This record gives sequence, structure tokens and C-alpha cells, in this order.
Amino acid sequence: MAESTEDDASSPSRPGPRRVPALVLSGFLGSGKTTVVQRLLEDAKRRGIRIALISNELGELGIDRALLGAGDQLYVELEGGCVCCELSDDLLDTLTQLHREVDPDRFVIETSGVALPYDTQLNFWREPACDFIGDDMAVVVVNADQLHEGRDLVGTFEDQVQSADLLILNKMDLIPESDRAAIEQQLREIEPEAPIVHAIRGEFDLDLLFPPDAGEVEVEVDRRGTGPESRPHHHEQFETSLWKPAIGITVAEIEQELTSDGLLRAKGFASTDEGIRLVQVVGRRIEITAPPFDPPDELIGQIVLIRRA
Repeated sequence: MAESTEDDASSPSRPGPRRVPALVLSGFLGSGKTTVVQRLLEDAKRRGIRIALISNELGELGIDRALLGAGDQLYVELEGGCVCCELSDDLLDTLTQLHREVDPDRFVIETSGVALPYDTQLNFWREPACDFIGDDMAVVVVNADQLHEGRDLVGTFEDQVQSADLLILNKMDLIPESDRAAIEQQLREIEPEAPIVHAIRGEFDLDLLFPPDAGEVEVEVDRRGTGPESRPHHHEQFETSLWKPAIGITVAEIEQELTSDGLLRAKGFASTDEGIRLVQVVGRRIEITAPPFDPPDELIGQIVLIRRA
């Protein structure tokens, strides 16, 4: 059970143990979740807010840690599975440990691109998380270009979108202005009720995720009794592999290698003839850019590839 003290329980300003709001940030492979997390962390640092981030990567390299530049006790990475199923016990243990040792103002759980946010939220009803998790919200980042191309819009994508409390329609700069209304309507047909916010490179009003007073005003949350049941869904199976490009490889050679039928996502670092590059593939779009941070040496020359099993 979550720790509490007699002083906490008798405090006139706080009738019980402080509850910590939690955000589950989800979205299909390549939707732009990590960019949104980067903005969240930067905003929290400016405001003096302690965010405990739990990031769930499908691969096992820790690429997102390098991209986020995170290295302290407020960041934990769960690798090699999904927090909505295989790693649910690990998620519960991590939440409990962070609450006990760090006492954050907010929790952020960034799921893998194939995890289901609703099933992730169900862990907040388990002991001891039910004693310290406050208001929670599922935000799903959607790649507008994916909708525009009509790519991978069934199965996991639908389940994620239909679980959302808020939808962030990201990468709108990739869509012709004349098509944007149709793209939003297409998303609305999958999820008719959740609010939709447009974003470019993860830029939107972050106060939509956590109200400005989150962590200061107690939100009444009662998680006593039996929690909700998992919704019917089809959890697709995905497989990861590792490609190790040779040192000095050219950009053209990388593009040729990653132009492959069935490749859903790729992310990693390559030592090219032009220097260290961040390599990302989303659908048919290949991006090879200078990394925002110097990646650890052990990550250079390793690119995770994700396909359906």
C-alpha cells in the first residue's frame, strides 16, 4: 500500500495522501510521441514541476532515452514489450517505486507505438497505485500523414484512437491545406467524441494535458472496489529486428536499405560519411537528420526495425 503519515491524514489542507495526476501518452508507430514528451519535459523544467516519466520502447536499445537527453531518477525506461500487457507488472512496480522515492508532481507514461492506452490505464486501479494515482487521462497522438495515406488504420490504430480522452492530430504540415478538413473528419469517424487538437511537430497548448493547477488542487478520485474491465480489442503482434549499418555508409545506401515492403517503423543512429545521423522511418517517409543530442557510443550503428509479425 502507498505510504502515508498521520500528519498527512490530519492536515486541514489535505484530507488524505496526495494523489498524483497521471497522463498516458499513446499513438501508433511514428506518430510523434517522443517530440511531445520533449516539450512536456522542457515546459515542466521551466515551471519547476517534477515529472516522473516512464517510457516504453518496443525495442531494447534505449533510443528514446538518448533523444530525450534523460538520465536522472525521474526517468525510467521499460523495454522489450508493452506496458498494457507483458510489462504491466513492471509498470505497477515502477509507479510505486517512483512515488515512494521521488514523490513527483505528475506521472507521464509514454507507451510504445503498439500499446493500448485504455489497458495501460487499468493498472491505476491495482494496489498500491490506486492509493496514490489521481486524475488520469489518455492522450493519443495521431500522424495526419498516416491518415492521408490510408495506411495502417485498422486494428491497433483504431483501438488506440477509440481509447483517447484527447486526440492530438500531429504533423499537419505534411497535409495540403485543402485536405485537412477531410483528414479530421476521417479521424472523427473512428472516434466521434474525443476532442481533436491540431499540431505541427508536437506544438500545441500543453495545458490541455495537465491543467495549470494540476498537483496543487486535489482531484477527488475513488478507485475503491473493482476496476473497469478491459475493452474488447485485437492486440496485433509486431516483431523487431536490428540492422547494423557499416561505418561510413551513405545516406543513399541507408534509404535504399530501408525502402522495404512491410517496414512500419525504424529508429536509430548511423555513422555516415557525413557524420552521426538520426535515422527514422515512418511508413514510406524516411528522415535522416543530425541528432538533437550526442547519442551514447553504444547506440551508434544500430537501427531498430519494426514490422508486423
